[in-house]
Amino acid sequence: MNDENIDVLIIGAGPSGSVAAAFLQQKGYKIKVVEKNEFPRFVIGESLLPRCMDHFDEVGLLDCLKARNYELKKGARFIRNDEVCNFDFSKKHTDGWNWTWQVPRADFDKTLTDELIRRGITIDFKKEVVAVKIEENYSITTIKDEHNCLTTIRAKYIIDSSGYGRVLPRLLDLEKPSELPKYGSIFTHVNDSNRPNGVEGTTITFDVISKEAWLWVIPFSDGITSVGYVGPTDFLDSFKGNSSEKLKEMLKLSKYFFPRFEHEDFIFEPREIKNYSKSVKQLYGKGYVLTGNSAEFLDPVFSSGVTFATESALLAAKLITKDLQGKQVNWEEEYAGYMKQGVAVFSTYVKEWYSGNLQKLFFHQPENPEIKSQICAVLAGYVWDKTNPFVTKHKRLIKNIAYLIDMEKEKSE
Repeated sequence: MNDENIDVLIIGAGPSGSVAAAFLQQKGYKIKVVEKNEFPRFVIGESLLPRCMDHFDEVGLLDCLKARNYELKKGARFIRNDEVCNFDFSKKHTDGWNWTWQVPRADFDKTLTDELIRRGITIDFKKEVVAVKIEENYSITTIKDEHNCLTTIRAKYIIDSSGYGRVLPRLLDLEKPSELPKYGSIFTHVNDSNRPNGVEGTTITFDVISKEAWLWVIPFSDGITSVGYVGPTDFLDSFKGNSSEKLKEMLKLSKYFFPRFEHEDFIFEPREIKNYSKSVKQLYGKGYVLTGNSAEFLDPVFSSGVTFATESALLAAKLITKDLQGKQVNWEEEYAGYMKQGVAVFSTYVKEWYSGNLQKLFFHQPENPEIKSQICAVLAGYVWDKTNPFVTKHKRLIKNIAYLIDMEKEKSE
């Protein structure tokens, strides 16, 4: 084994790892990114939120992404039978970006890593972290390559941006069950030859099939569309056959989209993820910090994954910089407390979506423009805005308004 000495080791080259690496390089630190896979590679999480545009902009990664001409996402549409709820990010309560992208992640992630490599950042692809030992002033990480050869890296800090791989939670026994219910997903891509022209064909849509099951439709600028179902695990298991047969049967449940996708072939065999919500005992420790899905993976209904990944990665990189400069860092308050606050807000929205309360607010007529703008800001990823009552009072406000809607309905009947 050969020892290599660096300032920061980043595990995972996805959006969170890329944002952290770009920031730390700007500050002049010696870093390395280790990635188990070879890029491009498929990964889910194709719908971004406006908040993450702040992060890409701050670390200079916006221009390389703009050059790819991804499909613009200016809002989101939710449909339930004949009811429609459109959110327009330009009409949100919080100041910030009014648009983002819908992205094929294989291309998106490779665009980021290509830019990092162009800047001289070392990314070791097809390298797996197999062991981590935390010492007094550094950590020793053992890396295995595709030929099973082992090397070690000595680093002052480790940022775990491994996403679904959840490297440090596994190696350091940090896993704990999520408080969210057990749900699963099945998804694929289609060529979308029947895509309508104009806004109708490019709008990201969530088709609510039942209180707990829904279909996503995410159009990309290259003509391909991502389609996938989310629902309770037993709902997914109730469909028989292989994954293609299951998804074809599920698509029949969508009266709105079935005619569009009825005769489309799947570009790849649909993939399934079950019981995907995860959590951890702690978000940081001596010499390491967890970011993105390696820390907490929420339900995908509001597309929070990439935004939490880049938010946490940029904050972690800033606090590590502060620490390496000899300044005092309160990791519990400045990192864990901050990230848990945002996760708590989105977790409430996820729980209240599946309870049906949030759906009552979405589809209630007539709309209340002020309430809608405040909810829209949350859906855009601005979940730390203390001026938004749907952030500060998230635990009770959705329940209270849903109750009032029910009372109003009872009076009118």
